Amino acid sequence: MLKMPADSHRAVGLVTEYNPFHNGHLHHLRESRQAADADIAVAVMSGHFLQRGEPALVDKWVRTEMALRAGVDLIVELPFPWACNSAPYFALGAVQALNALGGIDALCFGSEAGELAPLQACVDLLVARADEFARGTEDLLRQGMNYPEARERVFQALGEGDPSVAALATANNILGIEYLKGLRMTGSDIQPLTVRRVGAGYHDTGPREDRIASATGIRKMIAEDQEFIRYLPDPVLPPFLEALALDRRLDTDHLHRLLLAQIFRGPDHLRRLYQVENGLENRLLAAADGSADYDSLVDESKARQYTRTRIQRILSYVLNDVTAEDMAAFLETGPLYLHVLGASERGRGFLGRCRTLRRLPL
Repeated sequence: MLKMPADSHRAVGLVTEYNPFHNGHLHHLRESRQAADADIAVAVMSGHFLQRGEPALVDKWVRTEMALRAGVDLIVELPFPWACNSAPYFALGAVQALNALGGIDALCFGSEAGELAPLQACVDLLVARADEFARGTEDLLRQGMNYPEARERVFQALGEGDPSVAALATANNILGIEYLKGLRMTGSDIQPLTVRRVGAGYHDTGPREDRIASATGIRKMIAEDQEFIRYLPDPVLPPFLEALALDRRLDTDHLHRLLLAQIFRGPDHLRRLYQVENGLENRLLAAADGSADYDSLVDESKARQYTRTRIQRILSYVLNDVTAEDMAAFLETGPLYLHVLGASERGRGFLGRCRTLRRLPL
């Protein structure tokens, strides 16, 4: 990868969803700048659909405005095929976007480990024993185990008691391992860095005393009309509160109706779609016929070998009519262009300085 001249500004890349931007994200932004000795922060951010398969609480434009107000200099969209996919694809797409942008010196991600060594050890094991890992995982999937459980079981067996393999079990560590794999697979010169995740865990939903709550917890507070403002930085509040006041937020009742319309197009149509396989089309039809809302549709569609997150992602493919053929083509080629969602003055300066290093059109 081409590097910027020695006298240029340093830029750190972040992979984000900001759903919504909260105090934990602000901590990550500040720590990443410091760890990379960077004065430019570039975020690759999911658009309207997220890695766990749900549409975002507020649209990508509101979330972009929040990020800019918090101090991010440039926000580039992670396209849907990668943003709404499993961790390996999500991470690889983000790395490909940062590589293509040019001028990114470091990628800094949050992790429970807080250091690269155990995560890199996991990558080394995954790469060195990739065939064994794939065969073992496939065997467990055929027995009805879901993918995260199968992956962890095989990895623990291959690790033979190595304490580093425990890193695979937590959400941000899993993504961190995939970022490191993505950098290696693409031959990137971007330097990996990690900062320890602080405060609430990824799946924690309760209120906290340290002013750092998970995005999942904040969304739950909003849905239940609980106080949430103290968990968000003051600068990001105006656009977010305005969006909520104008009801510019996810409407799960409307989402449910749209999904029913797509599902009831019938089994032949559903079988064409990405990851609708092994009879899942019939399960979706039965679930749709008896569902009262989005949550019950997800619950009734879920089988033992599918996590809730995977069902939510599949429903997003159903909603957006994403065929298996189209998705295979997208994932094989990688992002074809870079969609800038927003930029500060410093971000625009960065884009200008890096134009000769860019591999994809804006």
